[in-house]
Amino acid sequence: MRIRGRTVLAAALALGTVGASGVALAVGRPAGPAVATGATGGAWSAGVDPVAEEAPAAIGAGDRAAAPAAPRPAPVVTRPAAQVAQAAPASVSYLSERYRVTPGEAARRLALQELSAPLADTLAARFPGSYAGMWLDQAGGGVLTIAATDPTPVAGAVAGLPDARHVTVVPVRHSRRDLDAAATRLADTLGVTAGRDVLVDERANELLVLTGDAVPADDTRLAGALGSAGVPVRAQARLDGAAIPKACDPRYCPQPPMRGGIRLDVPRDDGTVGGCTSGFNVRAKSGRYYVLTAGHCVVGGRHQRVDDTWHQFLGPKVPVGVESTTPVLAENAFPYDYAVLPYAEGAATRWAYPRRSVGSTPSLVNYWCVADNPACATRGSRDVPVTGVTAYSAVQAGWVVCATGSAYTPKAGEQYVDSGAGAGYLPGTRCGEVIGKASGGIDVRVCARPGDSGGPLFTESDGRALGILNNGDPGEGPCTNPEEKNTYAPVSVILDRLNGRTGLDFQIATRGPLLAPPTGSSRR
Repeated sequence: MRIRGRTVLAAALALGTVGASGVALAVGRPAGPAVATGATGGAWSAGVDPVAEEAPAAIGAGDRAAAPAAPRPAPVVTRPAAQVAQAAPASVSYLSERYRVTPGEAARRLALQELSAPLADTLAARFPGSYAGMWLDQAGGGVLTIAATDPTPVAGAVAGLPDARHVTVVPVRHSRRDLDAAATRLADTLGVTAGRDVLVDERANELLVLTGDAVPADDTRLAGALGSAGVPVRAQARLDGAAIPKACDPRYCPQPPMRGGIRLDVPRDDGTVGGCTSGFNVRAKSGRYYVLTAGHCVVGGRHQRVDDTWHQFLGPKVPVGVESTTPVLAENAFPYDYAVLPYAEGAATRWAYPRRSVGSTPSLVNYWCVADNPACATRGSRDVPVTGVTAYSAVQAGWVVCATGSAYTPKAGEQYVDSGAGAGYLPGTRCGEVIGKASGGIDVRVCARPGDSGGPLFTESDGRALGILNNGDPGEGPCTNPEEKNTYAPVSVILDRLNGRTGLDFQIATRGPLLAPPTGSSRR
């Protein structure tokens, strides 16, 4: 049958069988032989019965309570590879250029990427004592690699998936559940935060302690804590010594609505002007809209006063936001590097949609074409609707992602605030690959320059928000280093931190910003 233009046909793949009980993964695909190319879409959902190794002990009639029923996972729609590719031309171009593959092969990889996050959730729920993580191996042929302490049942569970010949299961020693538990214990021992200072490296199947801030590199407790972790663990500096903040001036895009990827100029205490790039629109439970950017844009040595932000400070000097002090909505301690800016007096009207357009006003990321983004030859600049947030825990190495920045260095005689990007750098959108999460953020192979800070990282095909730019490899001028690494603070981590501190229930906006915000000061 047809559901909103996508074919959804009933088919089932057994995940496991225990006596009379079974676990099924329903896969939507055409009848007949299994499709291994990922060319067709559909819907699949996990069953709810546990497999043998994960099943709780049976509860007899004399026991106090029956085992609670597991919640039924919601079906997940998978899209045909051609449809994914149509929505993500720059991602296709990146894979084609980087790995010398055909557009059809690139589309297959992107379709597998879309499937991987919900698949990870399913396997973690079905095999908590065995599942240990997954990643996309782009250099190895676009293979989704799944780690498990007991590979056999997990391999059986995924054997009938679309594109199963590009899915492999490898043996490891420690499950993700055990690594997470060890990370929590180690973080407690060191008095730091699991997920920020103590991370799980799925590909290495070990823990990573990040040193240099919360955990000093010469901390006398470190050696003993690492030795007693019970799982492999290594320590490394959070930031490479050569990493520099991407803080300076964004470029220009004065027409409303406010969107991710435009320039925000920030006058400093010493009279100079710095700046960043807008990341995403944010909405509080109250209905008020804000702009998310990097915290180091307004918190730091030259930002002791309450900062105002402008668009094109040298003219026409359009007001945007103001640093919030009641409550404080900014931090500069990676990965908590965020500033949630309320609109300045009157600026919300300047940057918003009319409320009458609420039915057709998705929140946007500005997709700004540059010459070194090959897809621009066929698609051109456009806006990408933001559809939600992908959790940091779900982001996988090998994913193809896109980022927008607005750093700029003016040409000779041009009246413009210099961001320090270097002559020849073109502000706009580029796509690349997630190479890891060893910094506590999202490490990507995407070019960026000072002035791109706070700019959005997102998946092009589905408009999911991932992060905002924090730091990266040094460099200036044109993007000539294909191995350049930059790091993004995860949006989901920022929101959890922000909401835990304020209770204001901030979310990345998928609609608006709209006119007629709630009554009250626009500075808070």
